[in-house]
Amino acid sequence: MFQKFKKLLIKSSNDNWHEDFIVHLAKVLKPNVYVELWLYKCELFNRIIPHSKKLIWVDLSTDAWKYMKKTDKTTFYNMTTDECYLKLKEQNLKIDLLFIDANHSKESVKLDFDNYFNLVSDQWVILLHDWFPRNKKFTESGYCWDWYLAIKELTQEKDRYEMMTIPMHPWVTICRKRKNHLDWK
Repeated sequence: MFQKFKKLLIKSSNDNWHEDFIVHLAKVLKPNVYVELWLYKCELFNRIIPHSKKLIWVDLSTDAWKYMKKTDKTTFYNMTTDECYLKLKEQNLKIDLLFIDANHSKESVKLDFDNYFNLVSDQWVILLHDWFPRNKKFTESGYCWDWYLAIKELTQEKDRYEMMTIPMHPWVTICRKRKNHLDWK
């Protein structure tokens, strides 16, 4: 598996390598429910469609839905991530694969993480984007901003989940939610 992953990273050496990685992860994991919090023009979301049974995309842009491939598996919510969280909580939805790439402020990412964490199924995965800016320029608004600062606080909780950041710009952090290391034990 590691060799496949290494080849994937080398092949996708541009700043969007993470999209190929996330598609590969979805292909392997086959999540029942995939949720994406904001991503430019729905490119990644559309690539996940063959690998998940239900997909939800959340974005504030009123034009965003135009980019989404409409199928019986896809849903678009034109609202804030907070509003969507309340809607999904009300539906008692369980998420298997979550990609957080919304508001890049430290406080917003912590709030999204804490809210949506409660909706993620045990032993499943949360992906966080832009967690390790390449240089100071990428800490500006419009890039990674200051949400990379949240990782220090989030990595302190070792009893509910484990985290690992892939050390390659734009740096994706993988979080596995877990109550026990082995869910069958």
